[in-house]
Amino acid sequence: MKKACFLTLVFISILLAPRLTMAQRKNILFVFADDWGRYASAYRRVDNQPSVNDIIQTPHVDQMASEGMIFRNAFVNAPSCTPCRSSLFSGRYFFNTGRGAILNGAKWDSSIPVFPLLLRDAGYHIGKSHKVWSPGSPADAPFGGKKYAYEKAGRACCDFSEQTEMRMSQRNLSPQKARAEILDQVRANFDHFMADRQPSQPWLYYFGTTTTHRKWIKGSGKAHWNINPDELKGKMPPIFPDVPEVREDFADYLGECQAVDACVGALVQRVKALGELENTVIVLSGDHGFPGAPHGKCDLYHTGTSVPLIIRWPGGTAGRIIDDFVMLPDLMPTFLEIGEVKLPENLDARSLLPILSSQLSGQIDPTRTWAVTGRERHVAEAREGNLPYPMRAIQTKELLYIKNYYPERWPMGAPYKAELSISEMEPEAIEHNTRYCFPDFDASPTKAWMVLNRENTKHKWQYDLAFGKRPSEELYDLRKDPGQIRNLAGDPEYATQLKNMARQLSAVLKDAKDPRVTQDPVPFELPPFTDAQ
Repeated sequence: MKKACFLTLVFISILLAPRLTMAQRKNILFVFADDWGRYASAYRRVDNQPSVNDIIQTPHVDQMASEGMIFRNAFVNAPSCTPCRSSLFSGRYFFNTGRGAILNGAKWDSSIPVFPLLLRDAGYHIGKSHKVWSPGSPADAPFGGKKYAYEKAGRACCDFSEQTEMRMSQRNLSPQKARAEILDQVRANFDHFMADRQPSQPWLYYFGTTTTHRKWIKGSGKAHWNINPDELKGKMPPIFPDVPEVREDFADYLGECQAVDACVGALVQRVKALGELENTVIVLSGDHGFPGAPHGKCDLYHTGTSVPLIIRWPGGTAGRIIDDFVMLPDLMPTFLEIGEVKLPENLDARSLLPILSSQLSGQIDPTRTWAVTGRERHVAEAREGNLPYPMRAIQTKELLYIKNYYPERWPMGAPYKAELSISEMEPEAIEHNTRYCFPDFDASPTKAWMVLNRENTKHKWQYDLAFGKRPSEELYDLRKDPGQIRNLAGDPEYATQLKNMARQLSAVLKDAKDPRVTQDPVPFELPPFTDAQ
């Protein structure tokens, strides 16, 4: 009886406990850069091997990591912008977002709750600058199109190298002065957002620069950001041909990553100036990996799915390195719990709040030891009949297992004009027109070099791995092969691991009701690619 009375009193005290006031609830600054893979100099102290992070300089991102935490194992759920963002905003696996699971042909299902609008309904002032969801961010998509947009000061930060080059050539500005003008726009847009805030109102500001999305100015990495392509020699992922043209392309991409860092610095500066830093959660990440690169964007290897995740938690222990496996959809329930918003039903994600509020480094949650990724298709009409290339994968600290459901299809899209002889092909078209060949692989100088040198005996294996057809199963030992080059699915020594990983993936997908494995016919195989529309 005494125990029952005690529990009743505890329950009543919880119910009567005061909620945080509007002023006490934490603000959220969320920087989510398009195509920003796991590239920041803060990852030097995380990586156990030489990498391109030895070359890049991101002091503002590094500062947030040193004052907060950096995640070693953060993954997108799908390495393509629309399905990744659908998953991020809804807290669901991408395949549970209806037509949000694809890019071309996507349509947002407004019945699916999303964290920005839920925070708005809970009293938050919300706003965004630049890319949120695509295509077009219609009125029923997250943030409701232009309704919450703060971009009147300019959008130059979305094309950093092009805008810098224009100011240098037309007005004879130095790269530093051109950069300062662009960053002034970043600050002004944020200031306009804050000017619309009510006194003491908590806020969510989403900054979605697209500067790391192609295209960018060739040679800008060295010219604008002092990144020497030759310093990348021997440090690039093994799937990349280590040749001058590809190193320059990588250096230019890293320059755009440094541009993201500069934007982070401008925004944090404004938050500090307003006296809001110690009540603001700062989250930095990207929607997938390197575009126009082998095993990058649109692919389930780490170059495509592994992304930066840095979180500064006010009052938290500084300098933490987190080993837990997390997926970006986990941010949705995290943001809602920060805002004291009741979580909606049908979430696949789990809040990171226990990790954020911990003081420990390493593995915090013993159950967070794996992550699931997947894809259906990226570009429309990439294959005959507009068919997808369905893939699902599961990774642990030791292994990456990939299931290719239709190995007879082309993973990066049909070759199209790549079937011509090299002398008949148009180099400029391969570099600038994604649909010229292998259209699920963005156009780029790297793509052009690989296609035009596909008969080079030294690099043919890289071309075949990047563009060729694949077996139904792939297994990689990440301890021995961090670049995921040697497929061990047929190795008898790994037969048990293969079976266990396949079984675990199957169980996760069935439990999540993935239409790819639970529905017949599979909706993604038939227009309009979902049974809900």
